[in-house]
Amino acid sequence: MDSLKNDSLIRALLRQPTRRTPVWMMRQAGRHLPEYRALRAHAGDFMSLCSHPEWACEVTLQPLQRYDLDAAILFSDILTIPDAMGLGLYFVEGEGPKFRKPLRCAKDVESLQVLDTAKDLTYVTDAVTLIRRELNGSVPLIGFSGSPWTLATYMIEGAASRDFARTKSWLYEQPELLHQLLDILTASVINYLNAQILSGAQVIQIFDTWGGALSDAAYYEFSLDYMQKVVSSLIPVNEGREVPVILFTKGGGMWLDALAKTGCHALGLDWTVNLGDARRRVGSKVALQGNMDPAVLRAGPAAIEPEVRRILRSFGDGSGHVFNLGHGITPDVDPKHAAFFVDTVHRLSNTG
Repeated sequence: MDSLKNDSLIRALLRQPTRRTPVWMMRQAGRHLPEYRALRAHAGDFMSLCSHPEWACEVTLQPLQRYDLDAAILFSDILTIPDAMGLGLYFVEGEGPKFRKPLRCAKDVESLQVLDTAKDLTYVTDAVTLIRRELNGSVPLIGFSGSPWTLATYMIEGAASRDFARTKSWLYEQPELLHQLLDILTASVINYLNAQILSGAQVIQIFDTWGGALSDAAYYEFSLDYMQKVVSSLIPVNEGREVPVILFTKGGGMWLDALAKTGCHALGLDWTVNLGDARRRVGSKVALQGNMDPAVLRAGPAAIEPEVRRILRSFGDGSGHVFNLGHGITPDVDPKHAAFFVDTVHRLSNTG
């Protein structure tokens, strides 16, 4: 086991004291960096970058060479699981991910097999192993997956959606079929995340990107219950360390109390949630991660510093806060603004 030179992220996720508030950014490796755009142009397309461990490693490390971040996050995509199931993932510039073979009927679901990561997604575990080696204990490595519900929406819709019309038709007209799909995806996510942990991921984040599109009752039945199953089935300790789990439901502020009871270690918050209120609601059950609006990074230092200060004050004193954005950093952000953001979090939270 390599000794972590900077373990502040893991300590904060376990609600242990840290000298300063750790910070990382969702989508920190990606389109806002010119070096990423150059490598992607060389690779030819997004999936080629993801599926070559050496390139995925290089992209993962790029932001750490620019910014004083407290974590690396595996460069991959939440849709690797449905792609490995044969749905034919591809990307259209400016339109996002699409599937050539979306699910349309019961027969399509019945043809799916639970993912075997060792056979179907070796490139991901190889990338995790390589990244851990290259990090050499500098900061922890975060592995991740989409939530079963979020993966299901893409597989049924065939692309990102505003209203999730097909998926919600399944939910209300043939809920047993949707549950069948979610069972397969839950077993696959468990297999996938445990394989990442055994390959070297030291923290896990589950992205429930579209949980906020559900009604209150449907959220519990079709999203939260399945994330609960994932959390309770993950390897809790590896390499002699606890492996913290972060749950992030975008638009999920009303369900924080229930999320905090899943057994996860931390909750990611989007920018619509008041951090101080969230802390009062969850008490000492979980750590909190977030939650600056990524749009602030477009505005520059004069806007970034007061917003960082406000969020730190909102959380208050004590341990259990990981500073992050309320969603992913956008492609139009100046890297100098991102660097100022990271340094400002450290400077204003430093207790000496």
